[in-house]
Amino acid sequence: MSENLSPDRLDASWLRPRGALAFGILLWGVGGVLLFVAQGILRLTPIAIEPLQRGSLTALQCSVYVGWVLFNTFVEGYHGFQRGFAPRVVVRALALAARPRALLVALAPLYCMGLVHASRRRLIASWGLLLGIITIIVIVRRAPPPWRAIVDGGVVVGLTYGFIAQLVFFLRALVGRAKRVAPDLPPGSPLSV
Repeated sequence: MSENLSPDRLDASWLRPRGALAFGILLWGVGGVLLFVAQGILRLTPIAIEPLQRGSLTALQCSVYVGWVLFNTFVEGYHGFQRGFAPRVVVRALALAARPRALLVALAPLYCMGLVHASRRRLIASWGLLLGIITIIVIVRRAPPPWRAIVDGGVVVGLTYGFIAQLVFFLRALVGRAKRVAPDLPPGSPLSV
């Protein structure tokens, strides 16, 4: 399959994992990504809820908090995770499960996130996003209270939405109903299906 093949032309035969090995690869790839997202949620939640528990936010800060949560729910959760990242993670895991390669199986979570063995466009987008997130984390850590908590509150909600979306796409894949999206593999990849 070329990297430009439209998702509606994908051969559906590989969209359902078959056998214990395929299930294990799918679980390692998607599960590793879920663990990565869960780690972010668990690490940021105490910071995000601290000013809410204390009741220390002004009316303006509460308004900004709510607005930021709503914004992140749509941009990070719905648009970023549900419409793009989550279905692609599952489809890439399915492609790997259909034609496993030892090194890529070992790196399955990174592979599923498009950080290795992807089209040039996907590699640039995935690594750019990762570096952008790291930069934002460094900047936000220096923000004074309660602004760091406000930013982290929106991020927690977006990540939680994304975690749930990822889980739903994973469960759909297990019953053969994976969303058809292009896996963005490099041209001529042995994993092309």
